[in-house]
Amino acid sequence: MRPTLSWTPTGEPSPGTTDLAPVAEALGGGGVLVLSGAGISTESGIPDYRGEGGSLSRHTPMTYQDFTADPAARRRYWARSHLGWRTFGRARPNAGHRAVAAFGRHGLLCGVITQNVDGLHQAAGSEGVVDLHGRLDRVVCLDCGSFSPRRELAWRLEEVNEGFSPVAAGINPDGDADLTDGQVGDFQVVPCTVCGGVLKPDVVFFGETVPPERAGHCRALVREARTLLVLGSSLTVMSGLRFVRQAAQAGRPVLIVNRDPTRGDRHALTRVALPLGDALTDVAGRLGVPLDERAPTETQPPAGPGA
Repeated sequence: MRPTLSWTPTGEPSPGTTDLAPVAEALGGGGVLVLSGAGISTESGIPDYRGEGGSLSRHTPMTYQDFTADPAARRRYWARSHLGWRTFGRARPNAGHRAVAAFGRHGLLCGVITQNVDGLHQAAGSEGVVDLHGRLDRVVCLDCGSFSPRRELAWRLEEVNEGFSPVAAGINPDGDADLTDGQVGDFQVVPCTVCGGVLKPDVVFFGETVPPERAGHCRALVREARTLLVLGSSLTVMSGLRFVRQAAQAGRPVLIVNRDPTRGDRHALTRVALPLGDALTDVAGRLGVPLDERAPTETQPPAGPGA
């Protein structure tokens, strides 16, 4: 069974609003839990899945089932991901990420859950971020369970695939570049250095389950929050939508900032249809919260080869 990759709204979709007052009011009261999606990283040069020009219009993401069952699929994935990692390594936080970090520094948030795998919230200075779908900058062995830095794997892949530099048709939110089978060619995959097993990025693929303890931690954050603020997510997949449903069922206000309709709109008090960077900068100004009052507390995501 293929995972849900798209969602079609029933009836006439709401155009959304441009009124940021409810968002500013909620943040001003504190206790806000942020749930972010790919839309918050588009201004950093990382495309989303489903927005205008989103990657799903040309690309089907790798599924866990295909990756684990098919060595050829793994080879195609690692060839494309190796190339895409170079773009991910150069990405830097944008105004949206910096605003979320600033809200956290001023005590307005009770947590940040991100569906993204790019590490840009942490690079902007946000602390205690829950990476719901993992991080692309770490690799796990499916056989022995050992972890290693993605930078280390990139170096190893460079060594055995010298001169591999095809031009990709596009880069996707999961770091997977669009390459043809001809461009993949005879790309070589390397094994785990500990046991010789199969390596996988430490991310939750489509069709894979979020680790139960991580999902439980997120549910606890929703219970503790006064408001759930969704930033840049279509909420198409259940891994994020379930927290919106949980908040609504518990009587917690749900606010969404996303230019396009989302699967969670019917649970929300409002959906603000504005670009995230501009919207969150506006809200920060209304609340007197400076975006760049100090340097980020964490390092940037590690750059890939050639970055």
